Amino acid sequence: MESHDEEHAAKLLRAQTHIWNHIFSFINSMSLKCVVDLGIPDIIHNYGQPMPLSNLIASLPIHPSKTCFVHCLMRIMIHSGFFSQQNHDLENELEAKYVLTDASVLLLKNHPLSVTPFLHAMLDPVLTNPWNQFSTWFKNGDPTPFETAHGKMFWDYAGADPKLNHLFNDAMASDARFVTSLVIEKCKGVFMGLESLVDVGGGTGTMAKAIA
Repeated sequence: MESHDEEHAAKLLRAQTHIWNHIFSFINSMSLKCVVDLGIPDIIHNYGQPMPLSNLIASLPIHPSKTCFVHCLMRIMIHSGFFSQQNHDLENELEAKYVLTDASVLLLKNHPLSVTPFLHAMLDPVLTNPWNQFSTWFKNGDPTPFETAHGKMFWDYAGADPKLNHLFNDAMASDARFVTSLVIEKCKGVFMGLESLVDVGGGTGTMAKAIA
């Protein structure tokens, strides 16, 4: 039976662990962005079989001094469920072999339901920086944290920034394709007999085209 001091110490450690888990949770999303930016899902997919770490490193457009860190990046992604390692308990980590999971398949550039455009938009600094202004936003009269961070509303900013406009449109089209594919597959009967359909706020019209 734990003593009072042992129980108190255990509670403190659990509390610290909970806090640290939230502090460092950004590592997961930034690591995910990194593997997509480096093209790792497509590289492994195109290899056609479980890909050894040594071959993966040789295929990456990275500086030679960074090769030793690829294994660490892949371990984070395996823990997060984006890749699976086929062999374990290896003496040489370079012999580790990786395959895609259901999640990383959706990160392939040419997958019809790829969510990569959505990832690029949501993790772009323009959209993540407002979160650093969250507490400041609570103290001022700005309608959104985005305006606190950038001095203008999102739509005004996007209208003046071709890069963000392109990222956002691609992201919304990507999400629309994903959602529509499921809606049509599972709820096709809802649309039977309709003679007209209005796509309010349709952006580039991806949703309407898919349903039509």
